[in-house]
Amino acid sequence: MKTILVVDDEPKIVDLARDYLEHAGFAVLTAGDGRAGLAVARTRSPDLVVLDLGIPEPDGLDVIRAIRRESNLPIVVLTARDDELDKLIGLELGADDYITKPFSPRELVARVKAVLRRAEPGEAPSDLIRAGDVTLDVPRMRVEVDGRSVDLTPTEFELLATLARRPGRIFTRGQLLDALRGTSFESYERAIDTHVKNLRRKLEPEPRSPRYILTVYGVGYRFADERAE
Repeated sequence: MKTILVVDDEPKIVDLARDYLEHAGFAVLTAGDGRAGLAVARTRSPDLVVLDLGIPEPDGLDVIRAIRRESNLPIVVLTARDDELDKLIGLELGADDYITKPFSPRELVARVKAVLRRAEPGEAPSDLIRAGDVTLDVPRMRVEVDGRSVDLTPTEFELLATLARRPGRIFTRGQLLDALRGTSFESYERAIDTHVKNLRRKLEPEPRSPRYILTVYGVGYRFADERAE
């Protein structure tokens, strides 16, 4: 049974999330502020964190920073602030997905399941993706670039795998969102731009002049096809 940590200072939100997640078969831990949330994350090792950005002591963005310094624990952000900047900052810091309050509890469960699927190891031990000097070991969620190990979050890994499986193919932002979530929700396509920015920072020798993940202006992204370069 997977364990979900819900960190929110609104008891009604915590109760609602807990009820639906438990009904979906998850064990649920809860915390009401950032300090308690970090303590539970470190001592109880949940499989995913549902994190409100507006929590106190410290706030959600600082909690994301602290978690990302220590692990690639999947994070789904909750925010009552319908502010594009908040969403982008959360994703840029390493959150895997976001939901804006008020939210459908069924959507929360679906998002949690989708992010956990991305974090699950593949079944075939020989499932390797090689694209130029980038190698992805899908079962182990490991990435090497020219022999250098690169540490990615589950969402970053799945995005890279989607692109690298089809070098040269152009993916729209909507197609990449669908590939990540595994189900259709109202898209926030700028989220893909933020994940790509994070990937380039980790993969590329010169992130401002990428050689692996290329922008197709007005359309989306593609992984470089060396034969066509």
